[in-house]
Amino acid sequence: VQLVESGGGLVQPGGSLTLSCTASGFTFGSYAMAWFRQAPGKQREQIAEINWLGSNTDYADSVKGRFTITRENFDKTVFLRMNALKLEDTGLYYCAKGTRRESGPYTDWGRGTHVTVSS
Repeated sequence: VQLVESGGGLVQPGGSLTLSCTASGFTFGSYAMAWFRQAPGKQREQIAEINWLGSNTDYADSVKGRFTITRENFDKTVFLRMNALKLEDTGLYYCAKGTRRESGPYTDWGRGTHVTVSS
């Protein structure tokens, strides 16, 4: 299993970013996927997940209404669109592969991409 995240960077509060995660080494379309983040000095937290078809999604309260997770099974890619970014969204963002079609647990991780929200 290989997961490679991209799209992170520096953005001002209120701005937007779209993260991508490209997968290989497994049948991408058969598993749920998720995005996690780890803020400085805090534990890693799950912020969004999507089922194998892309028909069901779930979000942490901290990002609900601002972030959107989507997937393109043909391209083996999962995305995280982040709008209305806040200072507290700063962190290292990881994508992860689930062990089931509908949800986790999530057991395989990428190396992450950094997102910094700062004025």
